[in-house]
Amino acid sequence: MAEEQFTWGTGRRKTSVARVRIKKGNGKIMVNDKDVDSYFPIDRERGIVRLPLKTTKTLGEFDVVANVQGGGLTGQAGAISLGIARALFKSNSALVDSLRDGGFLTRDSRMKERKKYGKKGARKSFQWTKR
Repeated sequence: MAEEQFTWGTGRRKTSVARVRIKKGNGKIMVNDKDVDSYFPIDRERGIVRLPLKTTKTLGEFDVVANVQGGGLTGQAGAISLGIARALFKSNSALVDSLRDGGFLTRDSRMKERKKYGKKGARKSFQWTKR
């Protein structure tokens, strides 16, 4: 019995971690055992997930299986996007220029700023009164 050949990619965004597998197929994208359209209710997040495939013109060529946990939906979409881009790069290194130009291989390092002591949040202070 022939083993199906997957290419792995790991993506992270904020507190989300996505483990993405791609293989040659007909373009089916599954996220946590659900179809991408039912997992992400907002069009923008669906677009973020599909963008690396659109940019490299491989949208109907690969089946994508993603397991993602942590964070919210936007962070999860960004993590899946990075994981897909890394897996595409591993499977075909000729795609590196289009992925690099689109910024898909760079991890978005922005994180939530921590709360500071003596303040209400990260930057917001309590109301100051002169008298």
